[in-house]
Amino acid sequence: MNSEGSSIPIDLEAGLCTRPEDVAALRQARHGAAMSLEEYLDFLKGLESAAVATPRARRGFRGDTPFEL
Repeated sequence: MNSEGSSIPIDLEAGLCTRPEDVAALRQARHGAAMSLEEYLDFLKGLESAAVATPRARRGFRGDTPFEL
């Protein structure tokens, strides 16, 4: 599928604000080893699980009238 006119490519490197801490974190992550499946599952188990009441307590739409299609 072609568009009528060609678009200008996005330069992802122009205008990106990177701090020295960002560069250091990316360099450190580049040299790290990937987790095994067991390590990843242990990591997921260690995350705090959301209580069932948390999603239920979220506010819905705002307004007095119910939503209709």
